[in-house]
Amino acid sequence: MDRVPALLLLVLSLAQAQGPQDFDRLFARAVELHQAGDILGAIDTYKAALTIAPERADALSNLGAAYVRLGQFDDAVAQYEAALKVEPMNNSVRLNLALAFYKSARPAQAIPQLKRVLASDPEAKNAYLILADCYLQSGQDKEVIGLLKPREQMFGADLAYAYLLGTALLYSGDTDEGQKYVDRVFGAGESAEAHLLLGIAMLARQDFRGARDELQRAIQLNPKLPTANSLHGRALRALGDHDNAERAFRRELDLNVNDFEANLQMGNLRKDQQKFAEASTYLERATTIRPEDLVARKLLASLRLQTGRTDEAVTMLEALVKEAPEMVEAHVMLATGYNRLKRKDDAAREQAIIDKLNAQIQAKQKGGGE
Repeated sequence: MDRVPALLLLVLSLAQAQGPQDFDRLFARAVELHQAGDILGAIDTYKAALTIAPERADALSNLGAAYVRLGQFDDAVAQYEAALKVEPMNNSVRLNLALAFYKSARPAQAIPQLKRVLASDPEAKNAYLILADCYLQSGQDKEVIGLLKPREQMFGADLAYAYLLGTALLYSGDTDEGQKYVDRVFGAGESAEAHLLLGIAMLARQDFRGARDELQRAIQLNPKLPTANSLHGRALRALGDHDNAERAFRRELDLNVNDFEANLQMGNLRKDQQKFAEASTYLERATTIRPEDLVARKLLASLRLQTGRTDEAVTMLEALVKEAPEMVEAHVMLATGYNRLKRKDDAAREQAIIDKLNAQIQAKQKGGGE
């Protein structure tokens, strides 16, 4: 539809609109345009209506939905948040706010909103699944299991439920239990999701060739399946096929720039290639996506040390060894940082810790493990 009539309507409406009847007329027209697919016209008309009644939650929410249709998620979030200031208990608007965060790859911001939705409506099945996927994207596998496992009866044969729970179980290392859900998904027929689950299980068993083949099949069935290209890249890299691994990570990032694994691996690859500026971009993004991930933090600290940003590296490594006191590599890097800063006593302390940890590792190896 040509946009001129909608703009003309807006101008005339702003000149004439004064009272509740004018709001109702504009709001009805905006909804009509929205439903007809004239999203730009709908946005203009919702805005005109809101100049009369700026605190109408329904108009604010609908305007947010229109922005979502255009992929303008920041604008959508602003409208949903404004609607919630007017009606803080409106669960439908809060769910839409969570979905705007979710669709724009901001799971950490979606999570608290989804928790509030479920606190008000414990039977909101769709909110459970979206929350589980947000946890999964954030690497919170235990939270996925804790959320979904007790609700098996609620979901029954729901394949999305089986897929999310199965994925979390496999990532957490519970391959036997996870396999039950893999079988359930496969039982419904061949699908990209089923091959993805099997690929995850094979990665957990370090069957990298099998994982590569299963993940390749998943991508053939659905090239846009979240995490499939990233995991395929991991399998390829483990097999020494670094060029194709990098292509796989790039494909994942083209689909979702906030994929943790792809950012982590690309950062590591660029670090090895001494392309430090690119490596920093990827690793900073990875630590932003998962601030608690020890591997991402260690790689970023190593990069800081490698590029002469010693003070930053030391600060990061001090926090890292406090949380993971048995991470020998972090202690080695920290000792190096202290030496560069001429903090000899601190460096000597770290070296003593390194010697102790290495002795413990050697004793375990001689004793056959635990």
